[in-house]
Amino acid sequence: MKRFEGKVALITGGGTGIGAAVAAGFVAEGGRVALMGRRAEPLQAVAAGLGGLVLTGDASVAADVQRALQVVQQAWGGVDVLVANAGGHGIGNALQTDDASWALATRLNLDTAFVCARELLPGLIERRGNIVILSSLAGHFAGPDVVGYVTMKHALIGLTRSLARDYGRQGVRVNAVCPGWVRTDMADEQMQALCRVKGLSSVDEAYRLVSRDVPLQRPADPGDVADGVLFLASAQARMVTGTSLLVDGGASAVDLPTLAFAS
Repeated sequence: MKRFEGKVALITGGGTGIGAAVAAGFVAEGGRVALMGRRAEPLQAVAAGLGGLVLTGDASVAADVQRALQVVQQAWGGVDVLVANAGGHGIGNALQTDDASWALATRLNLDTAFVCARELLPGLIERRGNIVILSSLAGHFAGPDVVGYVTMKHALIGLTRSLARDYGRQGVRVNAVCPGWVRTDMADEQMQALCRVKGLSSVDEAYRLVSRDVPLQRPADPGDVADGVLFLASAQARMVTGTSLLVDGGASAVDLPTLAFAS
């Protein structure tokens, strides 16, 4: 039997990158997907090939999430898996981050996951479902000049643990996935910026540079991360909750102060 036969997933940020890869994997394993995002066109492109529902709206706005959930309930009865994948930037150090930038980083990265979890929890309790939250390697470690992003990705791990603690006894598992560099449109933009700073000739060269000291020496592709999400969402992870799975090519295993000794 396929792992998600008869199951329904609501995936935020489902029109591109990791979200689209999770959707494709979920359907390939027998499930049905509802894709939520602010832009209809990419959602429609992904949903068309998967038989999925398109839910246009802002995942940080309770009314939008409630409307989306009603559509799914009317079509398929409810949601078994929430994949809280929506996110965004939080660029700049503290002195470069004004109130509006901080609020935007909070809304895009943290509020989207919290609001969706809160609104879907009653149904997830009823169906003994689960939640997978997309955090980041930045949820464990700090990169330079991205205070909003780092702070919110750390907060997502706290949210994961808190939800797992509070709702495990009601049958709901909650886990986080923490990717390192992943070849997505958003990461490509950062590689282009790195090319300008370092005088590199291509995005591929930039990815090689940022992966130089990573044990597997490459960025992930969206499917690599989707596999981790799908494992945690499946019954194979039935005893796993409150954890964060690093999908980072081994980056988090590297002792930075010893890099000078590497051959």
